[in-house]
Amino acid sequence: MDIETTNHQKFQTGNPVVRRLIGNFFGRVRASLAACEYASLLDAGCGEGHTLDTLADLLPERVAGFDINTDCVAFARQRLPQHIELQAASIYEIPYPDDHFDVVVCCEVLEHLDRPHEALAELKRVARQHLILSVPYEPWFQLGSLLRGKYLSTWGNHPEHVNHWNPRSLRHFLREGGVEAEVQVSFPWLIATTHV
Repeated sequence: MDIETTNHQKFQTGNPVVRRLIGNFFGRVRASLAACEYASLLDAGCGEGHTLDTLADLLPERVAGFDINTDCVAFARQRLPQHIELQAASIYEIPYPDDHFDVVVCCEVLEHLDRPHEALAELKRVARQHLILSVPYEPWFQLGSLLRGKYLSTWGNHPEHVNHWNPRSLRHFLREGGVEAEVQVSFPWLIATTHV
């Protein structure tokens, strides 16, 4: 099965600088996850399964993921081990009970959402101990896209990005949702890690 989403294409890049930045990003996510104690994990907005695949050696026995895009879920099912529970679902109505996962990971999702506060409330609801969230670091992410000749008509802004955060505004957004987080920079992304 071949899937042509912009997210999947990003991870398949031949650009050595972008590959290095993505590698650094996942190194930071791995370090955040390794600092947690957990027996269960949810990847919220799992896309094609790249995060779960990259973190495979750190995954507990009980792992789940979901995405709104059914094609992405089908691709992830082919790519990932069968014991990982994958389904199509909305981040606004996560199909799990309260406090169901020790760790909830949500990478590169919140910037796409019209109602990020509602999504954060759902992520917080299903997380028992930790949230690990990432978003693009603006305006640097947008500037990087522009310099690579991407999304020129929108000055480098990805057409699906409707929210833009820097470290200060991300902390503020999370605090509004009742979440205190450590925000780290993995240029050009921000990674927030928190105890729930």
